[in-house]
Amino acid sequence: MLRLNPTFDTQKDVVSSVLAKEETVRGNIGVLEPRILNVERDGGVLYSWRGASGTTRIGKYDPHKTENKLLYTFDKQVCVSSCSLNKEETLLAVSLSQTTQEGGRLKPVSKCLTLLIEIHPINNTKVLKAVDCRVKVQFLYPKTCRTTVMESHILLVAEDGYVDQYHITLTRQEGYRVVMLNPERLGRDRVAEEFNWVQWDSDTQRLFYLTSREKHTLKCVQFYPERNFETVFELPLEMPSLSSVASVRFVNFGYDHYEELNGEDGLRLEVFTDAVGTMCVCYSHPVRWNKDATYTIAFVHRGCSKTFTASLEKGSAPANEPRVHPIFIHLGYYIAVYLAGHFLHLINCRHQDLLCYSLFLSGADGDIEALGSGCEVISVSGRRLLDVRSGRMYTMELNHDFVLELLSSDRPEAQRLAALHCLLVYLQPNPVIELKIINWITENVMSFDAFDQIQEFILASLYRMSYQQCVSLDKVLPYSCVIEKKELPVALTAIPEVKCTPELLCQPLIKGKAKSLHGYWEELHHVLDRMRYFEAVPGPRFRTALIKEDWTKYQAAMQNQEKKKSLRYNRNIEENTKKVLSMVDTWRLDRRVVPLFQEEDQQQRAQMVDKLREHLNRHLPRLGKKKIDLLVVNYAAKLLELVWHLLELMWQKLELGPWVLCLKQQGSSEEWAMFHMMFRILEATKGLCFPLPPGYSTLLSVLGVRCLPRHTFLQYVDHGLLQLTEPFVSRLMTDLDNSDANEQLKFSILKRLPECMEKVRQQWDHPITSACISREYVRTLLEKYPENRDSISLDHGKTCFHPEFLPLNYLAKILADREEQALNPFEEEENVDARFVEETALKQTLIKLGFEVK
Repeated sequence: MLRLNPTFDTQKDVVSSVLAKEETVRGNIGVLEPRILNVERDGGVLYSWRGASGTTRIGKYDPHKTENKLLYTFDKQVCVSSCSLNKEETLLAVSLSQTTQEGGRLKPVSKCLTLLIEIHPINNTKVLKAVDCRVKVQFLYPKTCRTTVMESHILLVAEDGYVDQYHITLTRQEGYRVVMLNPERLGRDRVAEEFNWVQWDSDTQRLFYLTSREKHTLKCVQFYPERNFETVFELPLEMPSLSSVASVRFVNFGYDHYEELNGEDGLRLEVFTDAVGTMCVCYSHPVRWNKDATYTIAFVHRGCSKTFTASLEKGSAPANEPRVHPIFIHLGYYIAVYLAGHFLHLINCRHQDLLCYSLFLSGADGDIEALGSGCEVISVSGRRLLDVRSGRMYTMELNHDFVLELLSSDRPEAQRLAALHCLLVYLQPNPVIELKIINWITENVMSFDAFDQIQEFILASLYRMSYQQCVSLDKVLPYSCVIEKKELPVALTAIPEVKCTPELLCQPLIKGKAKSLHGYWEELHHVLDRMRYFEAVPGPRFRTALIKEDWTKYQAAMQNQEKKKSLRYNRNIEENTKKVLSMVDTWRLDRRVVPLFQEEDQQQRAQMVDKLREHLNRHLPRLGKKKIDLLVVNYAAKLLELVWHLLELMWQKLELGPWVLCLKQQGSSEEWAMFHMMFRILEATKGLCFPLPPGYSTLLSVLGVRCLPRHTFLQYVDHGLLQLTEPFVSRLMTDLDNSDANEQLKFSILKRLPECMEKVRQQWDHPITSACISREYVRTLLEKYPENRDSISLDHGKTCFHPEFLPLNYLAKILADREEQALNPFEEEENVDARFVEETALKQTLIKLGFEVK
């Protein structure tokens, strides 16, 4: 599930270089014992090894140049418990544990000596601390535009519960020597004190620490380039005691290979942040054999926490089985909780409301091959993992192929939903993965019991595209079809083997005014403000049911003949439709195979745009009307493109061609599969009240005629499942001959046409349609225009019929006179006039008398 990509290996990247420096043979490699000490912000790896002559050496591996550099050599064996190198590589800070030697091996004692060493070139050494507790050292790596910086800043973090920052001014001597200026008078600031847990975040230059005076309070100190720092964040936490042992826990300050881990009975705590404004506080108890694993994720940006209790497989306890902690891994969109040999839990950080959007894998599914039960893993800069025992460092990513396997039918529906959501939203599928997802949808066309996979595909894909344009849309756009349900299916409300207990968090305090905040803190402040607002207002997330309600009102207005309002609303829909279609990706449409976007479909309107625009203006007014208008139009356009793309891939997979549009032949099994897929898309979008691309209804009806029995097709029409569009009816009238079966179908279609489509009838060259047109023409003329009481004189030379047929001649004369009084109401219809009525009447008479056949 989780793929680890090695980026550093001491055996491959360091040992060969160390051997060259020691000028020793490969048989002495075991004596060297290279150990990783720290990973700096720039990715440089600091390590130490025992020299062949009884020395201890410190080196650096540069991942950008893929080369090693010797930094400093101690002339005897020492225990390096902490180490850091400044950005300019002129100063080296080292904490040494004072040692005694037992049985030929060094054993650390409590005293610690902290040194500051000039290494450009190697020169003076200053003692910063000599105390009876552990001390961690860490240089700051500020981002600055200056090319040469003659000042460094270092943190000293003491186990006694305080943090000091030292300011070291440097000077250049003899043109190349960089030395400390006034090393006896270094500036010092107290950063924090009275804490029992501390974490360093090198990527963002932040220091988190936990105080426990009255209750647990998490605080954060932000360091700035110009030697400034401030405590910007405080959060009260309701959590168990960290440890029964009175010692400070250090997180992300490198690794002390000589430390005796006497605090394993306490809590493990880590804080993860993301640039989009998320913050997660993760902590766990150590897991005993045959006991449940308990861990908590506090979603600070959502104002809640969730405590998970995972059941572990029962079995006989092995001898001396140690108590272990789950590992927390930050993946951005997910927090991964991993307990080797038991489970991997991917917890959704942004949509944590429902458990079905998180993935819980146990047994073999949850195994990470590179991280066995004996690994000691810590997080380092750049969201990497460091296995300090093996000396390897990894980047992490989810395995696309494995996530695709989770969509298989033998998986629980909650797991399938979480996997689909992961693929569409988090992994941002490439064309190959997208094709595999669509193939999976086509092979599982029918909706699942717990969710509709087509609706999920549409909503999740649209959410991802919109979120990439504007992160503010996170809380207002639908990201899943599940949120539309009034009651969640049981299959989506719980995860087997996992118990979840939600709780509310206390309000965090971000110090400083909103206008003075920058970067991450500005974003987090904005996220928290939006969270409080959305909790106070009803229905902040856009629901497609609003469109259905609006469309129902529109239809009612049309029925009640509220003409002004209806026409204005109809005109507004027309304008929205033009805007949306103008945004559709025309370059891709030039390569289209499915015949869509070739007509104006009166049944499909973009009425969604108005409601979505109104919703965003209400909840996100700071975006501005122009940007909101662009966002909603683009949302509707992407929806049409998404449906079209879905059909394109299906069309190509089935190898369909233009012959599908011919109504004279029966449909093949491939066309039936296409009809079934299109019908399911229609069903899914209708449930969401989403529009479809112009021409969709026409193509679906064409496939319906080719694939369905005639009586079934008409039932689909009567139930509103298939639409009788004007292009479809025109094609039906012209493509099919007038055989008895086809004539019956045409009559059935004409009976079901609405009044606005009456003109389509004349496209069928048939006596009955001619008679209908004539009757309508006569009725319209006689009803619409006043009667002319002047005498009617027949001009026998202008009629094509015999003068003995006086009633018909008289009617034709009346109609001709009425046409002269006003415009012909049927002038847009070719050849519909008084002469047409006259000819039709005579033809009908001849048919009735048996002198002519149809």
